Amino acid sequence: MLQSLRSVRAAILMGVLSPFTAAVLHAQRTVPHTRFHVEETTIAQVHAAFRAHTLTCRVLVQSYLDRIAAYDKSGPAINSIITLNPSALATADSLDVRYARNGPVGALHCIPMIVKDNFETVGLQTTAGSLALEGWKPLQDATMVARIRAAGAIVLAKSNLAEWAFTPYETVSSILPGYTRNPYALDRVTAGSSGGTAAAIAANFGEVGLGSDTGNSIRGPSSHLALVGIRSTMGLTSRAGVVPLSAVADIAGPMARTVADAVAVFDVVAASDPADPVTAPADSKREKDYRLSLVPGALKGARIGILRQAYERASLDAEVNVVFLRAVDALKAQGAIIVDPARVDSLDAIQRRQEGGCNRFKADLERYFAARGSNAPVKTIEAVLQSRKFHPTVEQRLRDAAQTTEMPEQSAGCISREKVRDALRVAVLQMMDSLKLDALVYPTWSNPPRLIGDLNTPAGDNSQLFAPSTGFPAITVPMGYTRSSMLPAGMTFFGRPWSEGTLIKLAYGYEQATKVRRAPNTVPTLAVTALNRKEKADR
Repeated sequence: MLQSLRSVRAAILMGVLSPFTAAVLHAQRTVPHTRFHVEETTIAQVHAAFRAHTLTCRVLVQSYLDRIAAYDKSGPAINSIITLNPSALATADSLDVRYARNGPVGALHCIPMIVKDNFETVGLQTTAGSLALEGWKPLQDATMVARIRAAGAIVLAKSNLAEWAFTPYETVSSILPGYTRNPYALDRVTAGSSGGTAAAIAANFGEVGLGSDTGNSIRGPSSHLALVGIRSTMGLTSRAGVVPLSAVADIAGPMARTVADAVAVFDVVAASDPADPVTAPADSKREKDYRLSLVPGALKGARIGILRQAYERASLDAEVNVVFLRAVDALKAQGAIIVDPARVDSLDAIQRRQEGGCNRFKADLERYFAARGSNAPVKTIEAVLQSRKFHPTVEQRLRDAAQTTEMPEQSAGCISREKVRDALRVAVLQMMDSLKLDALVYPTWSNPPRLIGDLNTPAGDNSQLFAPSTGFPAITVPMGYTRSSMLPAGMTFFGRPWSEGTLIKLAYGYEQATKVRRAPNTVPTLAVTALNRKEKADR
């Protein structure tokens, strides 16, 4: 400690530090940070510790970096992180100075976040999981990244994903060797494609995370990792700066250990964005403050339908079904009125209207890179194929996309698909209106997380149809565990467009009544952090 104090005084005398900044830095070193453990903590707890002067931003960031160093490539080797932000500690120091002068920067002051590596980030590599993009540093942040940074958050790391966000089943890419592992069972998958973000947040490598969801990719990994994941109404949140998979279905959003933390991020990012025209109605449709939806007792009197069409199939896992029925009982116990079944009678007929295929990936990706001009690392899918810089499992999908000749606006299959989407929206709303429903629920996946490398046993993804096809919002929350209480399972709340406030109330009510989430035991609390060791050495 004496050595630390002398170094600060010397810096003042040399003119390197102002007395004010030096005082802040000295305070950082003397905060009794051992009182605060980052495991399973919340944004509210972090901010309370800042106010109590028992925690600094630097200590918080260092604690997460220590956990990543101990567990991501070492120990259990979760393998969730592609890139660490080398400026994270410097940003933390600047936030500590600003906090001492003026208080918090914003609602996410010094919240270390894990960002999926298909979000553009200034100064950091963005790869979409592909070696073809290795080393690419975009010239701007994705809109969602810019918004969390403006609110005070720190991009701590970029996380692994299924390459190009292609698969919902596993998280494997060409940019990071090996699979991302499920910290609840290291031989199990994290689902895809935002499995890196999910594994990192579940393992307490960061406070909250950002993922993207085209058909499943926020909700599936959240279900497999006992997290909360929000897929918004199409048009409520911006996708600008996120490497696209399908412009008509892509959504970006938060993944967190609690509903409150997911909502804290969601409230920051939900807004219109000129760079993403689909968000034009967002400001008039969004709630003034989604955090006001975190109220107790909202389940009492709520009418909730069981959407059996989303999950009932021959391969439905018996244990997942039992866990779901217990979750429904918990809804009833909180006063919810359960309507079972809630059925879209015309669903089969609507789906049969699809005529021909629709592969948007080539058009959407190449438009995206064309807009990046000279900064684009590649221009075409053909260039990616010629580079041979991709995981073998995605080659056929890349080749199928490269062979697409029609633009989606002229494709009969894509036009047909939009008509199917329109019909499904009408049918879902008619059903909900006729039954006077506030929301629908179903298991997010019908089966537990698969063994890594297994692509033969039932997968159980229930997320591909209703939310992406309608553009309506869905929130998944932890509902329990299967296989000797080891493997997480999630429940989805699905509702009308722009009904995020209602879904948040219901999800929060269920979470608070059940408290299902628990930390994985493969990544325990670190007994002594690197920062603790340094301070002890200084003393």
